[in-house]
Amino acid sequence: SSKPRNLEIQRADHVTVLEDRIDFSLAKTMSKTEEKIEKGSLPDGPADDIIPSTGNEIGAEAQIRFLKAKLRVAQEELDSVVCECRRKDEENQNLRSRLKDTEEEITRLQRTVSMQRSQTEKYKVLSQEANKKSEGLQQEVVALEKVLQ
Repeated sequence: SSKPRNLEIQRADHVTVLEDRIDFSLAKTMSKTEEKIEKGSLPDGPADDIIPSTGNEIGAEAQIRFLKAKLRVAQEELDSVVCECRRKDEENQNLRSRLKDTEEEITRLQRTVSMQRSQTEKYKVLSQEANKKSEGLQQEVVALEKVLQ
């Protein structure tokens, strides 16, 4: 087929798309489908993908019941998927919040580490100076002990 297969671009008039309808409900969809059946305005195509092969042998009312049941099942699956999407969205929001908190904690800890490193360097320098002074004083003590003896 040379037609594009992108589902976002292709839309059929007889298909209800959830994004297009905020007030989507099973009852409205069923009543509209029943109206179209009564008016005979449903597309005249093979229904092999909807009604099983024995569908040609059953009556119109049975086909309608079958399609209504199939629609109910599809609505339940849709409700389940919508619920799952909402749950996943909440989970994602929680994870984003935790990530933000973690990044802030990392930034805070990096600042603390930086301050501690600078203090460590400062104390190393002070320690080296104290060691030199101590060595100088020890040499003086040794020299003074020699003088006293």
